[in-house]
Amino acid sequence: MSSTDERPVSGQAIPSVPTHAEPEAVPARALERRGLVFAIVSIGLFMASVDQTIVSTALPSIEHDLRAGINWSGWTIAIYALGQVIAMPMAGKISDMYGRKKVFVISAAVFTLSSLCCGFAHDMVLLLLPRFTQALGGGAFMPSATGIVSDHFGPERDRAVGMFTSILPVGGIIGPIAGGVFVSYWSWRGIFLVNVPIGLVLIALTLKFIPASGKRPASPIDFRGISLLAVGIATAMFGITYLGSGAIPLYSPVFLASEAVAAVTLLAFIRHSKTHPAPFVQYRLLRGRGFGIMNLINLVYGAAALGFAALVPLYAQDRYHIAPLGAGTLLTARAVGMIAVAGVATMALRRTGYRLPMVIGFLVLAGGLLMMSFSPDISPYAWLAIAAAITGCGMGLAVPAANNASLQLAPDQVAAITGLRGMFRQSGSIIAVSVTTAVIARSSHPGLVQAHVFIAFIAALVVIVALARLVPNHYGNW
Repeated sequence: MSSTDERPVSGQAIPSVPTHAEPEAVPARALERRGLVFAIVSIGLFMASVDQTIVSTALPSIEHDLRAGINWSGWTIAIYALGQVIAMPMAGKISDMYGRKKVFVISAAVFTLSSLCCGFAHDMVLLLLPRFTQALGGGAFMPSATGIVSDHFGPERDRAVGMFTSILPVGGIIGPIAGGVFVSYWSWRGIFLVNVPIGLVLIALTLKFIPASGKRPASPIDFRGISLLAVGIATAMFGITYLGSGAIPLYSPVFLASEAVAAVTLLAFIRHSKTHPAPFVQYRLLRGRGFGIMNLINLVYGAAALGFAALVPLYAQDRYHIAPLGAGTLLTARAVGMIAVAGVATMALRRTGYRLPMVIGFLVLAGGLLMMSFSPDISPYAWLAIAAAITGCGMGLAVPAANNASLQLAPDQVAAITGLRGMFRQSGSIIAVSVTTAVIARSSHPGLVQAHVFIAFIAALVVIVALARLVPNHYGNW
């Protein structure tokens, strides 16, 4: 049973406000295999999450080896987010239409082959092209994996999906450490090549153990909508990055033209979604008190938690001259904090509802970022590690609620909504990385500038705390 804005009371039935059709019964065989299925799809999520953090430790090495400025080497993070923005909604829709297993296997193959190409790149362009393709594969993991888990866990799917919040930070632990190890003892190329054997194992396990899922009637893929969104984000990124080369003025025609094209194409994308019969992103999933507020929250969360946090190792190296391996472990501290809280927060969701953990979690995240912005009297590494762990605790508290708050609004479209949620979070990440690296490139004191950017994202988090109070609350499962 489930309800909206109703608290469960001991000894009383929970009032139910049906908002959707009941999910189909889960086959007995699916229930028997669900532990194994969860473990297999978690490998894909693990690889995708590792590649969000592993590159951040290697940015200075990539910048030096490929002779590119920090504003362009930062694209190795931003273009990964762009690929995920495109892939997530598209993969959600395609996995509903053609089957989750098929999309998951293809994603793993694309991710693995692209990782191999990244590992042998010898200039920035030849690195960014396969990095973008790698992101398409990585971005398709979450929607298809969420659909697979939803198919196998029945009434427990809210908790199973919530546990992804504990699985993903494992990549946050491994990624920065692995990146530091590869950079310190071998080469940044190892951060990509390590995905190849893992990807091959994942493909084999998926083909053998995950059963095929049902399909929905096929509808045409909205290539125009995909193109509008991709062009809008890419041109905005290019303009900001071009401005960040250091000597380009704000009135540069290239910068102004790029941002104008971005604004026009993004407005056209919204209009297209409103009028197209089968849009890339349904217009009703972009607006309203439910989806509209959650999309804005996910955008700001992606900027403050995913985007700028990916640059924390660079901040530690620029401001405090911490070695790459040590700087990478700061993200490990964040992941440990997230894991420590996420499991408990997930299990408590049916009684806490969604609003309370989101409000408290975002405030804790803001407090951790505030600590990072100050120069400590103690060891800089110890101070940053504590602050990073606090930000992780805030993320672990808020994210399970934010994930389920979106899915509960339309449980019959799990994969599509997961993709939309990821699209907004990765868009926020792109904004944060592009703007921050551009500002750093124009500054003579990059570490201090990053500290000031922390303050800007703290202000944004305070704003979404107020928005979180408007999220449709929910108690029980969905």
